[in-house]
Amino acid sequence: MKKYAYIGCLGFIGVITTEFGVIGILPQIADYYKISIDIAGYLLSAFALIIALTGPFMTLLASGFDRKKIMLTAISIFVLTGLVSSFSPPFWLLMLVRILPAFLQPVYIATALSVAVSGADKKNENGLMSIVFSGVAIAMVTTVPFATYLASLWSWEYSFFVQTIVSVIAFAGIYFILPDMPVKEKKSFGSQVRILGKPTFIVSIAMNLFMIIAWFSTYSYFAEYLNKSKGMDDKRVSLMLLIFGIMGVLSTWISGKMLNRNITGTTAFFLSGTILVPILLHFSGGNTTATLIVVAIWGFLYSPSFLNASTYMISAAPNSLEFANSLATSFGNFGVTIGTTLGGWMIVSKGVVYNPWIGLVFGALAFMMIALRSYLEKGRVLRSKTI
Repeated sequence: MKKYAYIGCLGFIGVITTEFGVIGILPQIADYYKISIDIAGYLLSAFALIIALTGPFMTLLASGFDRKKIMLTAISIFVLTGLVSSFSPPFWLLMLVRILPAFLQPVYIATALSVAVSGADKKNENGLMSIVFSGVAIAMVTTVPFATYLASLWSWEYSFFVQTIVSVIAFAGIYFILPDMPVKEKKSFGSQVRILGKPTFIVSIAMNLFMIIAWFSTYSYFAEYLNKSKGMDDKRVSLMLLIFGIMGVLSTWISGKMLNRNITGTTAFFLSGTILVPILLHFSGGNTTATLIVVAIWGFLYSPSFLNASTYMISAAPNSLEFANSLATSFGNFGVTIGTTLGGWMIVSKGVVYNPWIGLVFGALAFMMIALRSYLEKGRVLRSKTI
C-alpha cells in the first residue's frame, strides 16, 4: 500500500537527518571541540561502522516482532540521540549517543521496506521501495540543508535540534497511522542466511560496497570540500546542499521508474557519476556557477545509490527481501565508514581537493563487479540450457 510506503518514507527522513545531518556541520564541530576534521568525521564513520557490523544480526533478531513496534522503538532512540546532542555534551558522550541508534537503523529500513511492499504486486515493488527511499532525497533537500543553514546562523547545536523535531514527527506518524503488524510467519535463520552462498549475491555485495565508498570519500566532507577547494562560506554550502537535495528527489523518483524496467542498467547509469563527477569537479575550478551545475549533477546521480544498491542485491535473492536489504544497508554503511576514513586520510595527507579521485577508483571497481555478475548470470543461463 502506498500509505505504508509514505509512512516508511517519513521515518526514513528522521533516520537520514540523524545519520547525515552532521555532514554540513563537521567543520564547526571540529572547531568547537578543538579536534581535527578527520576525528570529527568519526561521528559519521562510527555510526556507519556499527550498522555495518550489527545490521544483519539485529534484523534477524527482530524479524519475529511486530513491525510497527520495531519501527517505533528505532525512531524513539533517534529522538533521544538528537535531544542529547543538541545540548553540546562532551565529545565522548556525543559519540556515544550517535552510536546508539545505529544498532536499529538497518532494522528500521528493512522493516519499512517490508511493510511498504506487503500485499503489493511484484511489478509495483520497486516503485513502492523508491517511495520509502525517497526519504533520503527529501532529507537532503529539506532537513539536512535547513539544519546546516541554522548552524551557519547560530551554532551547530541547532542542527541536532532539527533532527530531534523530525524524529518526533516521524514517531507520531508511525504511531497514529500504521496499524499493528504482527509477523504471521517467521522465516528460519537458515533459509535467510543461505543467500550468502550465492556467487551473484556476493558479487552484488562487493558492488554495493565499492559504490558507496566511491561516493562517500568526498560526500562525507561535502562542507569541507566546498569550503577549502571551492572557497565557499557556510551559507553557500547550505545552498549547495539544497540544490543537491532537490536534484536527489527528482532522481530517486526517476530511478524507481527505471528500476522497474532494468535493474542492472539503472544501477550502472547512476554509478557513472562516480567517474563523471570527479572529472567535472576538477574542471569547474573556482567558478561558482560551474560548481553549482556540477553539484546538481552530483546530487542527481548520487541520491538513488542506496535504493539502487538494495534493489540490485535483492534481485540476486528475491525470496529474502528483509535479510538481503539488511545486508545492503550493512555493507553500504561499511562503505560509508571506509569512504569517510579514506577521505579523512586524504585530507590530512594530501588535501581535500584530491578526495574525488578516490571515488573514481572505487567507482571503476564497482563497474567491474557489475560486469562480473552479468558474466556469472550468463554462464548460469548457458549451463541450464545444456542440461
